[in-house]
Amino acid sequence: MSGADPRPKTVREAVAVFDDIADLDEAVAELRAAGFAREDINILAGVETVERKLGRRFRRVEELADDPAAPRVVFEPLDELGEREKSVATSLTLLPTLIAAGTVVASGGALAAAIVGTAVAGALLATALTHYMDERRAQWLQEQLERGGILLWVRTPDAAAERRAIEILARHSTHDVHVHEIPVRD
Repeated sequence: MSGADPRPKTVREAVAVFDDIADLDEAVAELRAAGFAREDINILAGVETVERKLGRRFRRVEELADDPAAPRVVFEPLDELGEREKSVATSLTLLPTLIAAGTVVASGGALAAAIVGTAVAGALLATALTHYMDERRAQWLQEQLERGGILLWVRTPDAAAERRAIEILARHSTHDVHVHEIPVRD
């Protein structure tokens, strides 16, 4: 048994900068449809997170395009994010309703009003949470747009995937589409 580590030391990625959130959403949806895994599609983390991790301020996102230390997060297209938020809202509404139904049956209706109030509170909480998540996402993306665009990385495991990613990104991105090789991130 040899002591050589079989894992690659570097990874290739397609990189692009987007000036429009709708174009970004479309590109990510097309990348996912082309077989790229959700976790292989990342965007730059929030400005505060980036500056805290790097220990410095940055003016333009292009400064970070090829920086392997730039913190990233998996990007969720708006339609996928909407589905996840819908699931949260449904669970916050459905669970109290199911409890209410069980309690009404068990108590002969005496606690029905209190449980219905809980169900309504769950629905209101779900609505507030969804609104908050939408606002946070919009603010996060707007901060990046103000610094030159939204930076997207797509991990490409082979030459064919690299070509597919570049084709998709070039169709949707406005500038700085390229491929780089960086050290594997832990």
